[in-house]
Amino acid sequence: MPTDQLSRTFAALADPTRRDLVARLTIGDATVGDLAAPYAMSLQAVSKHLGVLEKAGLVTRRKQAQRRPVHLEAEVLAPVTEWLETYRRRAEERYQRLDAVLAELSDTQAGSDTPATGGTR
Repeated sequence: MPTDQLSRTFAALADPTRRDLVARLTIGDATVGDLAAPYAMSLQAVSKHLGVLEKAGLVTRRKQAQRRPVHLEAEVLAPVTEWLETYRRRAEERYQRLDAVLAELSDTQAGSDTPATGGTR
């Protein structure tokens, strides 16, 4: 397993089932049984997915009487959001520069496409 938090988070979220579990936990805490209900897999398989999320620091399990609800540690997603935002901004800046170059080329081309007047054939 990778050692830095960003890599652990991306590795844990690489699986679509784990991404779905995280999405469902944004609504609120849930038990393993609640989380497993919509899947055609065993409680043990869902628990393994939760174990990966737990190792990455994305979820915690607490004991409340007889229940052990799973809780999303949403703040762990902040570095992922910051990382993605950095590269989204860079890409946006490049697209804006490209748009400016294309607009300049279009203006230049439009100026040279006007027919000359007053000449003879």
